[in-house]
Amino acid sequence: MKLHEFPRHPLTFGPSPLQPLKRLTQHLGGAEVWAKREDVASGLAFGGNKVRKLEYIVPDVLASGADTLVSIGGYQSNHTRQVAAVAAHLGLKARLVQEKWVPWDDPANTQVGNILLSRMMGADSRLDDAGFDIGIRDSWKQALADVEASGGTPYAIPAGASEHRLGGLGFANWAFEVAEQEKQFGVFFDTIVVCTVTGSTHAGMIAGFAALEELTGVRRRVIGIDASATIAKTRDQVARIARHTAELIELGRDLRDDEIQVLEGWAGDLYGIPVASTMDAMATGARLEAMITDPVYEGKSLAGLIDLVSSGDIPKDSTVLYAHLGGQPAIDAYHSLWDPAG
Repeated sequence: MKLHEFPRHPLTFGPSPLQPLKRLTQHLGGAEVWAKREDVASGLAFGGNKVRKLEYIVPDVLASGADTLVSIGGYQSNHTRQVAAVAAHLGLKARLVQEKWVPWDDPANTQVGNILLSRMMGADSRLDDAGFDIGIRDSWKQALADVEASGGTPYAIPAGASEHRLGGLGFANWAFEVAEQEKQFGVFFDTIVVCTVTGSTHAGMIAGFAALEELTGVRRRVIGIDASATIAKTRDQVARIARHTAELIELGRDLRDDEIQVLEGWAGDLYGIPVASTMDAMATGARLEAMITDPVYEGKSLAGLIDLVSSGDIPKDSTVLYAHLGGQPAIDAYHSLWDPAG
């Protein structure tokens, strides 16, 4: 297994912290719930899960001689904000395509939150009215061509860094980080719950925990909660990236179908639009643990966790690790959900 042979450029303070969610556990009356907080793991513009992915991509960026990181996401993309942060950290330029992935028509959507932070960090952020899709986009290809035409040297980072050949390594390594923290805290997480959309966070975890299983003989359940509302595409992409990452780290076996679990039921009808379960979960996390989640990703994955624990689908004797991937800056664009007059 060769994961540790890949070069890595540290972008976090160290291992992301573990937090026992004692009041949430008591409230649900089932499995013991902890969180691993990617949202507070880095000093780069509020951090988040994409920073961890980019740790394995940065050495390739530096080796390429590129001067401009080119990436894509929605208006309130956490990923493009983190690409802008890494560009600033490295002294590079950032060219960002911001598409209208979410039909959320509040004027603040293109002015506050993630897109504001990207602009503050000097990124060239261009709006595009194209809708949501987790695949490779023509607008992104055009941005790469535009940078070249203007004399720059672009480095291509697809949406979520998920289609990048190294995009799964950050969270494959995360699995080994979890195992080390388990030793420190005297705990074992038999179930992991994570949000999944473009897929490489979840896929990397699948590959990483499969590698741990090969070393220890211990199986875990790694559950992805779909927030894309395009479940078939997401399942296919998670499986493809997980298998690619497993091959890259030389797992030495094929991934089993039961290792790739993407559950639906909490995304609603459209990516980025919160539903009742999203709002309930966000309120529960905030009021019980002061743990803030967003309406696009973590509010939906937290809703999934709450239902799976409450229903007993995750057994009462389990110890669950909820991967908090960040995303809170986008909340500003959704301010109307908490109308003080309402």
